[in-house]
Amino acid sequence: MAFRWGIAGTGAIARGFADALSRLPEAQLVAVGSRSRQTADEFGEKYGIAPHRRYDSYELLAADDGIDIVYVASPHSHHHEHTLLFLKSGHGVLCEKPFALNAGQAADMVAMARAHGRFLMEAMWSRFLPAYATLRELVTAGEIGTVLSVEGDFGFRLPMTPTHRLFDPALGGGALLDLGVYPVSLASMLLGEPSRVAAFGQLGETGVDEHLAVLTSYDSGAIAIAKASLRAGLTCTGRVTGTAGSIELPAFMHCPDELVVQRGSGTERLHLPAARDGDGDGTAGGGLHHQARHVHERLRSGHLDSDIMPLGESVSIMRTLDAARAQIGVRYPADNA
Repeated sequence: MAFRWGIAGTGAIARGFADALSRLPEAQLVAVGSRSRQTADEFGEKYGIAPHRRYDSYELLAADDGIDIVYVASPHSHHHEHTLLFLKSGHGVLCEKPFALNAGQAADMVAMARAHGRFLMEAMWSRFLPAYATLRELVTAGEIGTVLSVEGDFGFRLPMTPTHRLFDPALGGGALLDLGVYPVSLASMLLGEPSRVAAFGQLGETGVDEHLAVLTSYDSGAIAIAKASLRAGLTCTGRVTGTAGSIELPAFMHCPDELVVQRGSGTERLHLPAARDGDGDGTAGGGLHHQARHVHERLRSGHLDSDIMPLGESVSIMRTLDAARAQIGVRYPADNA
């Protein structure tokens, strides 16, 4: 069974995903939507999309009834609008992370998917990588005991440019939603929704968070800390600590090629390349093909949600991010809508 994909957006992540689809025999990239004819044509030429299906608007892409699912790769600020557009037009949607700008938008997207009976999933690609699948297996099997702490950070120094999407409030800029979402999602995957959120950070001249830490606590007694920065290069690593050992996620923690498992019996390194797909160690699209394959599996089995990145959890993560933003004083224009 072939799955016909459309891609909304032509930026770096859209290109990476298009490369990833080329690794899956059951995937067909048949259409692209952009804000301009030039970028749509350039993207279409590179990925073999027929000229008449290179659209210079997202509305035209939505009107194409020869698509099974659309990958939304537009800026954070447009995830809500574009996801609703494609769901209403009868398409399934894989929406790039962060799922939305706030929990209200995320809930709207979930409600629309359910009302129209369409598939929807947040493209938190880390969840589907071999290292993350193995991490879940190890924790579920009790290999490190009961999880008490989850730590992760992701940061790099980026010169402040007001027009860059990461510094533009109108585009959902800031370190938290772009980088911090990875360690926050890791903690959510293992510990669920926190009972308490405390955040501390520094805002830049455009009003977005440029350096911050989010501390969360859970009814189980566990804690988690996520750090993100646009001002400093952080370790970009993660660590899960339990009562009987720990699991380290080396840099980069959102796409590690190995896990370092420490138990009382010693240390074990598990080599798990993100690009591996069972047929070799190719590099096209990094590890983005794993989430696409998961989407195919869910569609093939008739599911409208993911059991690895459930919609309810995507909304929950947005609530945590909302709480953190409120504490450090970051507001987006969409928060007033």
